[in-house]
Amino acid sequence: MRALSAGELLDVWEAGFAQPPTERALALLAVACPETSPDALAAISIGQRDAKLIMLRELLWGPRMDGVVVCPNCRDRIELLLNTQQIYSGSQRTTSGANFLSIAGYEMTLRLPTSLDVIAVADQSDAEGCRTLMLERCLTSVVKGDAPVDLDKLPPEVMESVVTSMAEADPLADIQLHLTCPSCEHRWHTVFDIVSFLWTEIEVWAWRILSDVHTLARAYGWRERDILTLSPTRRQFYLNMVGA
Repeated sequence: MRALSAGELLDVWEAGFAQPPTERALALLAVACPETSPDALAAISIGQRDAKLIMLRELLWGPRMDGVVVCPNCRDRIELLLNTQQIYSGSQRTTSGANFLSIAGYEMTLRLPTSLDVIAVADQSDAEGCRTLMLERCLTSVVKGDAPVDLDKLPPEVMESVVTSMAEADPLADIQLHLTCPSCEHRWHTVFDIVSFLWTEIEVWAWRILSDVHTLARAYGWRERDILTLSPTRRQFYLNMVGA
């Protein structure tokens, strides 16, 4: 994996205007991981994909991630400080390949959801339909005794156990943050989504860098490509010189 250049990051950001989040994530990794084919990246588990995105974020802007959350009780805005290494450590527990489960007499073989699965269920209008289709894709076999069992014949408690087992096998696919409000001491948990977090950072960066390009191009007549190849330190020096 490598960090994207300023020009590459702008290209991915521009193309991302017309893309949903999953395609944005894969587009970023396709440039950052040239040693891996796009098809192979799309076929890794969601947790493994997000681990790569966390690594990419660290390559771009370092391990510290600053954010803001709103307390659902008192509505205070709370500063949130995360570290990529702390989050990434969960990827070491991801189980690759097929997973075998034995629950209440049902013998099951499943694989972990991938970006391809997320894309396939994106048109589902409700959460239950999305979960059912996801399980249909990821549960590759279900038998009880010697007889195969259809997914819709599984008891609800078995289905819940399957979902729980999938989450435990790929912990970075569902990162839960446990938070306490310093103002009212309310406790709650929320999901941390590296795809949306990183894309928001990229959008903020893109608008800022394009503003810098506009200022320097107007002042010096330089081309965008030449400005983007400047190091951040040198670019800021020229911005200071023109009074930006």
